[in-house]
Amino acid sequence: MIFAHGSGSSRRSPRNQRVADALTAGHLGTLLFDLLTAEEERDRARVFDIPLLASRLRAATTWAREHPRAAGLPIGYFGASTGAAAALWAASDRDADIAAVVSRGGRPDLAGPHLPAVRAPTLLIVGGADEIVLELNRQAHTRLGGPADLAVVPAATHLFEEPGALDQVADLATRWFTTHLAALTHPA
Repeated sequence: MIFAHGSGSSRRSPRNQRVADALTAGHLGTLLFDLLTAEEERDRARVFDIPLLASRLRAATTWAREHPRAAGLPIGYFGASTGAAAALWAASDRDADIAAVVSRGGRPDLAGPHLPAVRAPTLLIVGGADEIVLELNRQAHTRLGGPADLAVVPAATHLFEEPGALDQVADLATRWFTTHLAALTHPA
């Protein structure tokens, strides 16, 4: 699973590391990397440049597909905040071949016109107390072109800092990925 983090975060984010650890415990490989250099991140416009972030994610996907340890394996995206918009944008490409997408506290609205082209099964996870982002996710959920679900973590805020909230995110993401990847590797 390739991680696309959001604004103000990095591959060293404790939240992303925790979810990656849970995915790894669920027998899923993970790749965490930075979509922007430290210098680029200082330019706030770049943090919201979804086409740029999506192109970097596509490049990382190409790299992963060519890496000996990942060759032939299905690839999923785990996006947070603006990284979720980049993941959905990248997954909307006709030849993307992405197995599943999970968005944590994401901004799918920033992928706007690309949402109907996303065919990968997509799970949008939002905190129940993150009212604005929850509404944006509800609207995006109806526009996604493939199978999609919206999971609300009760009383959680945008960063899922409440006790047990991030554990719920990790569990939801692990179940979503394993369910949709198992369907690819073990067809009925």
